[in-house]
Amino acid sequence: MVEKMKKYSFLIYYKTYNEFVESIREAGVVHIVEKQKDIPEEAADLRSRLHTADLLKNTLRALEQRLAVRKDLTPMPPSEPVDGMKIPAAYEQLKAQQENLNARRQSLRKEMEMLSVWGNFDWALIAKLKAAGQEMKFYSCRAHDFKAEWKEKFNAMEIAEAGNIVYFITLCPDCLKDEPDAERIRLPEQSLNEVQAALQEAEAQTDGIEQQLDGMTAHINRLKETLQQINGHIDLSKVRLQSEKKAADSLILLEGWVPEAKETELVRVLERQDVWYESREPSKDDTSMPILLKNNRFTRMFEPIGELYDLPNYYELDLTPFFAPFFLLFFGLCLGDAGYGLLLLVAALLLRSKMKPSMRPLLALVACLGAGTVVFGAISGTFFGIPLLEVHWPWFTSFKKIMLNSDQLFSLSLIIGGVQIVFGMTVKAIGQMRRYGWRHSLETWGWLLMIPGAGGLVLMDKQLIPSSEIMSYGCYVAIAIAGIFIFLLNKPGRNPLVNIGAGLWNSYNMATGLLGDLLSYIRLFALGISGSVMGLVFNQLAIRMSGDIPVVSWIVMLIILLIGHSLNIFMSGLGAFVHPMRLTFVEFYKNAGFQGNGKKYRPLKIRTNI
Repeated sequence: MVEKMKKYSFLIYYKTYNEFVESIREAGVVHIVEKQKDIPEEAADLRSRLHTADLLKNTLRALEQRLAVRKDLTPMPPSEPVDGMKIPAAYEQLKAQQENLNARRQSLRKEMEMLSVWGNFDWALIAKLKAAGQEMKFYSCRAHDFKAEWKEKFNAMEIAEAGNIVYFITLCPDCLKDEPDAERIRLPEQSLNEVQAALQEAEAQTDGIEQQLDGMTAHINRLKETLQQINGHIDLSKVRLQSEKKAADSLILLEGWVPEAKETELVRVLERQDVWYESREPSKDDTSMPILLKNNRFTRMFEPIGELYDLPNYYELDLTPFFAPFFLLFFGLCLGDAGYGLLLLVAALLLRSKMKPSMRPLLALVACLGAGTVVFGAISGTFFGIPLLEVHWPWFTSFKKIMLNSDQLFSLSLIIGGVQIVFGMTVKAIGQMRRYGWRHSLETWGWLLMIPGAGGLVLMDKQLIPSSEIMSYGCYVAIAIAGIFIFLLNKPGRNPLVNIGAGLWNSYNMATGLLGDLLSYIRLFALGISGSVMGLVFNQLAIRMSGDIPVVSWIVMLIILLIGHSLNIFMSGLGAFVHPMRLTFVEFYKNAGFQGNGKKYRPLKIRTNI
């Protein structure tokens, strides 16, 4: 459900403004009304702090990644206090040096590769030869292109041959203009030993920088503290931007939203302040109410899924409690393997105690989805790709009674889809009654009468349900009432002829839309079957390709099973998460009349984590 809000207006004397803002930040319950969406040009201080916060975040993220990758790294606490503001600059300087050294090492390796063909020689001797009138040049060509006449004409000497390439030099008077028809090579004017020494020095410097970067991980906590302080200053600066100056700038007006359940915490703080304030209920003209969801422990796990799409607006129903059980059911049917669900459940429970508190709700959701998959995977009759309906164990026969074959799973998917669509329309009708009054919900109630009325007649005609005169009259009465609601009372106060036209158009859209929505739920059956088939295929591959060599065959089988089922869990798990979201956000939200566009409740408070 959406928590009810109260709007508070504060009028503060400008000299006590900073003290007041600090007090409500300590209370941590006031969501400040944003009147300026963009940062004005004159707020240079805020822009600077935002830039600093970005640098701190990037540095902190990089150091945490280094700490996560380097499992052998155990950073020691810094021996002396460090200014957290200087850490990003020091880190960027080290990274720049590291990049330059990496580029230099790459260049030196190329030079070593070029010089290794010619060996270690002294460029000073070559310079003396040139001064004496004999210039040495370096060439390469294909072996079959090397001509013997070059030895006499250019004093060519073969130095090395690698593959089909000949490397040679010429030693000619510097006045000679002609050259052999070969590729001229320009070598770096350093000896091979000098290049090797330079490379070793660059690698030693790189190792030193790596050690310094490793040492900087000791400042992670300091970075977090600094970032927390900067974020606090940013919050206060943003609050000042949302305030209005009154009475010749001597008074400052500030507005904010407070959940009704937390009003007492704010009033306790206000009673200690010299400030005028008033509170009121939100009006229809208010559009800035933040959204705070309040759900039970089970439903709360699914709130992050709903937030991936949008938050409800203040006046509509929170759909999280209504889609949560369906999402659990959909995930279990799509993954469709009790063994895979058991893995998710065990892995989430084992990791939960080792992860950060912020990650535990997510792991609780994974554990819940895993448990649901165990149940619905058992109903689907699949365990690590093994079709349980085909297992002939005497003690297992009684369990097969709860399992469904493929035809039954197909029918179940359509039934579940129909139930959720009708349920969504019911939620929509209740929401319309709450917001606009019962007259505005009659059209939706009409369709909720039309669907079972017309459906009952069809089922009785097909002899799929028992037929009776009373049931037939009941269906006709439901259809008649539905027709009045849909074609005459769909819009209160409007011309009846206009209502009839709108009813015909809405009937066409509803008929085609409901059919498309219902068929979308076939994906529950298709994804579950495809995952089960892939698991069975990997099982059969493991058996057929393992061979009959003792011990080795078991190892090969285990490797194929691990790789195959890991791939299947990843692909099936991805589909089992994405497609239920699609059914929720498209089919269910549409039929439930979801509007969204809510803004999350973010109170001004002292930040305790990053």
